[in-house]
Amino acid sequence: MKKRVLVIENNRDILDMISLVLEEAGYEASLYTTEQNIFEHIIAFEPDAILLDIIKPTLEGTELCRQIKEAEQTSHIPVIVLSTHPQIQKVKEVCADEVVPKPFDIDALLEVLAEQLENAS
Repeated sequence: MKKRVLVIENNRDILDMISLVLEEAGYEASLYTTEQNIFEHIIAFEPDAILLDIIKPTLEGTELCRQIKEAEQTSHIPVIVLSTHPQIQKVKEVCADEVVPKPFDIDALLEVLAEQLENAS
């Protein structure tokens, strides 16, 4: 059975590229450009991992990530944060299981994803 990855990325071009990469790597992807109703999507899709774009590692910027990790229904799902912010490693301290700085190497992203899925099993 294919592993499921939910992707939240506000840049449509990056989202399309991630979609292609995940499909080619054998994952089933569910793609979103906004956080609107995202918990409903997470519960319905039951992802094995979440790729989450965070613009700034501020309290507001990390709110969704913290909510995912604190909610009983979703706390077990690895959250991999994607971001261009220079201080993005701080997000790992706050809520993320792993951080991938943008621009990212596709192979490195797939490696991090595989590692997180293995750790979650």
